[in-house]
Amino acid sequence: MSKHPGVAAWHAYIGNETPEALDAMLADDAVFHSPVVHTPQVGKAIVSKYLLSAAKVLNGDHFAYVRELVDGDNALLEFVSEIDGIKINGIDLIRFDENGKIIDFKVMVRPIKAVNKLWEMMAAQLQAAG
Repeated sequence: MSKHPGVAAWHAYIGNETPEALDAMLADDAVFHSPVVHTPQVGKAIVSKYLLSAAKVLNGDHFAYVRELVDGDNALLEFVSEIDGIKINGIDLIRFDENGKIIDFKVMVRPIKAVNKLWEMMAAQLQAAG
């Protein structure tokens, strides 16, 4: 378990994703950088929508964080998952503000087959979420 309180809170949230828990972790002016959307998504409400949707798409039986690097208020969490037989490898690059809240969340994914699958699944999940 990470010694950084924000990273520890993120790990506690994974696998038990609730909008309330996520809301408590996000700064009001948080920014989300998606691997499949060109422009950054700004503000707690839209960042929450993307992260909750991503959790529904990615956090199945195959999801696991496999490496963690923390430097001050920056964390890089490498993850693996699998959707429809497609192995996914990615990173969550998270920056926390002085209060330990998430201010910037960037997701990078490989290989391209996984990016395409995520685009398809995230589009459906975001549409369902309204």
